[in-house]
Amino acid sequence: MDAQTKLELEAAAFRRLQQHLMSDRTDVQNIDMMNLTGFCRNCLSRWYQEAANERGIEMSKADGREEFYGMPYDEWRDRFQTEASAQKQADFKVAFKENVTDRS
Repeated sequence: MDAQTKLELEAAAFRRLQQHLMSDRTDVQNIDMMNLTGFCRNCLSRWYQEAANERGIEMSKADGREEFYGMPYDEWRDRFQTEASAQKQADFKVAFKENVTDRS
């Protein structure tokens, strides 16, 4: 497989993952994703922002989230995010510490 085809397939897979998380499974909470997988929608939006910044494209955290979520993050949160239990919040602190580093 040539490099361009590989790049296009990877991009298509990413777009499908984004659609799945943003349209098909809005019921899946970010905190559950982070606790189970070590990443969530916010991580994906941050990785998108970091990739843009690495290429000299100025993109803020809010811009990256809006690009990934397809709407301002506050709107997404208000529409789809539910209250997390104390146990989920405790698990999140561990998962966040283990998986997220500040690259700013």
